[in-house]
Amino acid sequence: MFGAMLGGGEIALILSVLLIPIVLLAFVFWVWMLVDAATNNGIGSGEKVAWILIILFTHFLGAAIYFFVSRPKRKAAAV
Repeated sequence: MFGAMLGGGEIALILSVLLIPIVLLAFVFWVWMLVDAATNNGIGSGEKVAWILIILFTHFLGAAIYFFVSRPKRKAAAV
C-alpha cells in the first residue's frame, strides 16, 4: 500500500537516503576491524593472519565476529 502512494522515484530516494549511510558505516567498521586485526599485539602471528583472511573474505560478518571474539584480547594485552 505504501508503494502505491509513492512513485518509483520517491521510493528509490528514500532507500538511497537510508541505505547509503548504513553501507558507508559498515565499510568503515570493516576497514577499522581489518586494521585492528593487523596491529593487534594480543594475538599471535598465525592467529593474526587467520583473522585478517576471515575479515577479508567474510566482510562485515567476519569483522563483527572479530570485534566480539578477538578484539578484547588487545585490551587484555594492553593492561
